Amino acid sequence: MLRTPTGGAGHGTAGSAGRLVSIGTVLTMLRDEFPEVTISKIRFLEAEGLVEPRRTPSGYRKFSPEDVDRLAQIMRLQRDHYLPLKVIREQLDGRAPGEPIRIPAPSPHSDAVTEVGTEAPVRPAAARIGREELLAAAEVDEVQLVEWESYGLISEDPGGGFAAESVTVARLVADLGRFGLEPRHLRAMKAAADREAGLVEQVVAPLRRHRNPQTRAHAEATIKELAGLSVRLHEALVQTALGVRLH
Repeated sequence: MLRTPTGGAGHGTAGSAGRLVSIGTVLTMLRDEFPEVTISKIRFLEAEGLVEPRRTPSGYRKFSPEDVDRLAQIMRLQRDHYLPLKVIREQLDGRAPGEPIRIPAPSPHSDAVTEVGTEAPVRPAAARIGREELLAAAEVDEVQLVEWESYGLISEDPGGGFAAESVTVARLVADLGRFGLEPRHLRAMKAAADREAGLVEQVVAPLRRHRNPQTRAHAEATIKELAGLSVRLHEALVQTALGVRLH
């Protein structure tokens, strides 16, 4: 459930009035369901051609109810089905109005699909991207990536490839760099994130060791919920420390 621009709860997204809203309002509307969403994330999806908000004469983004609905659909497909953005764009752009979104089956040897809202037989593995794909998606160069790797801000998986969220990390590190914050300044943030992850792992470890498969599956949902709460708490603490408020 997403909040309407006036703050009330409502089904759908931008509400029945259909008026255009700013990116800050979109962020507020999406955050109940997607606590980890950021303005950088929305801008990234726009840069990737997943959503096309209107622009005012002065250059400000304005989002329609359809834009906000589409953003919510995209993030659900990423969160629940771990689909790459290319596949999400193909699915959203290729379907007829009212047609359900169809998800490729997780097996690489099967052409079967499952509709959103039905239970898939196997949960797909978290998406991984290659080095070149990461550089292109984050719009950074090899020199920058190597430097960030040297400070532990981004790391390649032992089996090869990077977590899809590395794109967001790279873009945020680049954005902070434009304010003069260098990778060495961000090591404290990385260390804090690692400590938070360790705390979450302690909470869910008993669930993961449980004999009941449903309990073990519940551990993954618990991780997501705790991660979202941790992100929101971190943001609130930083804003409180700085004495600022997000409008």
